[in-house]
Amino acid sequence: MRQGILRRALDNDQQQQQRQSVEVVDIHKLAAGGDGGRALLDRLFQEDSERFLRRLRDRIDMVGIDLPTVEVRYHQLTVEADVITAGRALPTLWNAATNFLQGLIGRFGSSNKKNITILKNVNGILKPSRMTLLLGPPSSGKSTLMRALAGKLDKNLKVSGSITYCGHPISEFYPERTSAYVGQYDLHNAEMTVRETLDFSRRCLGIGARYEMIAELARRERDAGIKPDPEIDAFMKATAVQGQETNIITDLTLKVLGLDICADVIIGDEMIRGISGGQKKRVTTGEMLTGPARALFMDEISTGLDSSSTFEIVKFMRQLVHVMSETVMISLLQPPPETYNLFDDIILLSEGYIVYHGPRENILEFFESAGFRCPDRKGVADFLQEVTSKKDQQQYWYLDQEQYHYVSVPDFAERFKSFHACQQMQKELQIPFEKSKTHPAALTTRKYGLSSWESLKAVMSREQLLMKRNSFIYIFKVTQLIILALMSMTVFLRIKMPHGQIADGTKFFGALTFGLITIMFNGFAELQLTIKKLPVFYKHRDFLFFPAWTLGVANIILKVPVSFVESAVWVVLTYYVMGFAPAAGRFFRQFIAFFATHQMAMALFRFLGAVLKTMVVANTFGMFVLLIIFIFGGFVIRRNDIRPWWIWGYWASPMMYSQNAISVNEFLASRWAIPNNDTTIDAPTVGKAILKSKGLFTGEWGFWLSIGALIGFIILFNMLYLWALTYLSPSSGSNALVSEGEDDVNEMALEGRRKDARRSKDEISQVVSSDPGTNGGTNTLAQSRVTLPFQPLALCFNHVNYYVDMPAEMKEQGFTESRLQLLSDISGTFRPGVLTALVGVSGAGKTTLMDVLAGRKTSGAIEGDITLSGYPKKQETFARISGYCEQTDIHSPNVTVFESITYSAWLRLSSDIDDGTKKMFVEEVMALVELDVLRDALVGLPGVSGLSTEQRKRLTIAVELVANPSIIFMDEPTSGLDARAAAIVMRTVRNTVNTGRTVVCTIHQPSIDIFESFDEVLSLPPSKVCVCTSRNHLMF
Repeated sequence: MRQGILRRALDNDQQQQQRQSVEVVDIHKLAAGGDGGRALLDRLFQEDSERFLRRLRDRIDMVGIDLPTVEVRYHQLTVEADVITAGRALPTLWNAATNFLQGLIGRFGSSNKKNITILKNVNGILKPSRMTLLLGPPSSGKSTLMRALAGKLDKNLKVSGSITYCGHPISEFYPERTSAYVGQYDLHNAEMTVRETLDFSRRCLGIGARYEMIAELARRERDAGIKPDPEIDAFMKATAVQGQETNIITDLTLKVLGLDICADVIIGDEMIRGISGGQKKRVTTGEMLTGPARALFMDEISTGLDSSSTFEIVKFMRQLVHVMSETVMISLLQPPPETYNLFDDIILLSEGYIVYHGPRENILEFFESAGFRCPDRKGVADFLQEVTSKKDQQQYWYLDQEQYHYVSVPDFAERFKSFHACQQMQKELQIPFEKSKTHPAALTTRKYGLSSWESLKAVMSREQLLMKRNSFIYIFKVTQLIILALMSMTVFLRIKMPHGQIADGTKFFGALTFGLITIMFNGFAELQLTIKKLPVFYKHRDFLFFPAWTLGVANIILKVPVSFVESAVWVVLTYYVMGFAPAAGRFFRQFIAFFATHQMAMALFRFLGAVLKTMVVANTFGMFVLLIIFIFGGFVIRRNDIRPWWIWGYWASPMMYSQNAISVNEFLASRWAIPNNDTTIDAPTVGKAILKSKGLFTGEWGFWLSIGALIGFIILFNMLYLWALTYLSPSSGSNALVSEGEDDVNEMALEGRRKDARRSKDEISQVVSSDPGTNGGTNTLAQSRVTLPFQPLALCFNHVNYYVDMPAEMKEQGFTESRLQLLSDISGTFRPGVLTALVGVSGAGKTTLMDVLAGRKTSGAIEGDITLSGYPKKQETFARISGYCEQTDIHSPNVTVFESITYSAWLRLSSDIDDGTKKMFVEEVMALVELDVLRDALVGLPGVSGLSTEQRKRLTIAVELVANPSIIFMDEPTSGLDARAAAIVMRTVRNTVNTGRTVVCTIHQPSIDIFESFDEVLSLPPSKVCVCTSRNHLMF
């Protein structure tokens, strides 16, 4: 298990032919990845991934070893939630007080919360060696079903029914580790690279039963006299090595997901430039693929990916399922036909009901039996997501001899019970799974993949890396201390600070207090650092990457040197310059006091950050706590002046003990031992008189008592911090909202928007087939809504080139050029009333081109001509008449949908437009993007609370539309949306174009309907040489 044999090809100059040499390699070095591991993977993947997996399976089958398999069953599964109305969910003072009081009343009586059912008595079987596609419109319960099966449901939800793995209920093992759930939201540490992120997840998730299987495999081969393929043997042994920081599994995952080209690039976020959105989505997928789970639940993994990348990833998952007998369920939003055909089974979920669950080949037969047929040029996946929609259903009715009638989702679900696929599944559900057939390694009964010590080492290694990447923060904090120290030294200069009188003590007391306050404030940064880590931490904690306490302990240990350095900087710079007691012992004791104070402050703010969780609340409450600590610290108000009923605050203030420690250390020095001549203060020396007048301790014991109290506060706050990390849930959660009087309101809204449902098919076809030259009559509804005047403009660009400085990493790889060209000689035009699609594979430069044209690039060199209706583009003017919908939906989380759009309108519309017209325009735009029923919903944070992905996308478009621009750039407006939501967005875009505006969209994975809604296409191949043509003349 420690060594492997590899064949290495060598060139024989004499015979001019290849010969092979045998090389013995150290498995631990090979497992660590590097050049040796990547070279091995290159040889194994010379043909394709399926052949590689077949070679692995053939070796296992040759000696009769069974791979662990997992069969997941769910029977009569129902998930319910108690939700609050949208208006009451807003974080106003009145709502907060009312909800709190009614929450207390609800403990003793009925609650005003409404109960909604997310999943309604669903049944099904997920079998090994079969890959299942989960389809459904937004809010159908797809994510809830996946999280339920993966054991990751919120504890506040009410769950009934049964979920079993190989016949075992999920209470008998850890489903979080037996299966892997890939979430919708990309939560990663922005400062870490792709490789580092996957290495950390692989290290934490462990190797499962790989080592035992390889050992048994080697024993059986040895007994049977079988010599294994040396490359396969070396690879399998390398995957069974545990505890290393890097591993060959990471390189395999990077290669499979196409992330090897950006493996050493930081992930980034909204404020740090990093990898693209599609690459980030693949990192989210790869994070869970590195583990040993035998069941995978993958939620919307194709967001931001082009069709080719999605197809390759799903194709590999299919090979993994069929060859290695894994169980996989994947939900996709707009799967293209070639990707859809890779799946074995289909689950169609709508309104909490399972409309269909069975083989892919039989699903169209089921809907044809109900009177609905998929058109020849319609993608089956798009058809399935639209056929249950009241708005879109009629266009698929094909029984000419019968009049169309709306078939509701419950009717479909009831009809499915009599379908042969459902009856067959019900027969299988009635036969219990034989637990005796469960493979010993199929279910994981160990909570974590690593021991506590190994988990602590892994987390500490990552936190150390993050501290290194965030070194600017710590350098800035030290620099801040130095500047403040220099300023304070000029105020409290030694030559101006005499000692010997009681009055002289006031200056020294003020100097000590200023230093104490500075040290306390210096620890305040821990609040923001803690909150920033929480989203990723909660994901890792809930997925059982590591025990929660390991992160807390790692942070506590690693911040000790920080406190040491920052306290030392302050004390070294200020102690002798300010003229404190010159004894060396006094110097070091002051350092100990400041060090303990800094540790206490960091522990306090770590705890507050872990409890309060959001920046606004934490900063507000943190400053309030700091203010209270200062007031009761003994400087602002002396102990003797505090009222008896508030004296407990004095003894509970950590700063009081810090104040006592540094004051006792200074004023009990020998130079303050001058006899006291002030008869009003009963103290033998000046130093003790000063201490007594301030209400402080007057003996040397006071120093050590204060240090002991500070140590006690450090332990208390750190224990509370560990408790908060372990037991508190993420802020707010993904709490559901319903409108007040939801049933009536929603029905009225649906009827109001859909009263022309019988004409919807004709209207859609009109939109799709609209001629750019006939904008006047295509969509009168859109024309009547957009009433504000604007100037139609054409954007022309000729021979555009864009260069950036050559990255240092590429220079190290041998690139000699000083600049890297990202766009090469691109020309084209975007015209008013014409909808243009900007297409190309990931990395082709679509977003880069739009950023250059929109003037959003602040670095690099741009060459070429860009004109507006024949005039040279001036960025100052262009910014006023253009809109840009970013791929990342960034909004203020604490405002409502209506407030977000209104804020944009009031800032960006001309002051000549009266308030009434602005309000009317806002309402019209909200109706245009179908957000009017969500007007009072809080935007919230992605993945935490508030709007869903497709609702955020529509809000992004509305915020730009309300500015009444002449030219609109949209970066992937349909990414992250299902077919129906994408159709809503494209109707919005089409309506916008029909008013005479110039609209350009980058787009991934377009369905035939979405693609045909565009008038022209500008294609950017990887060569960056564009092809611009009408959609009707596009040829490949």
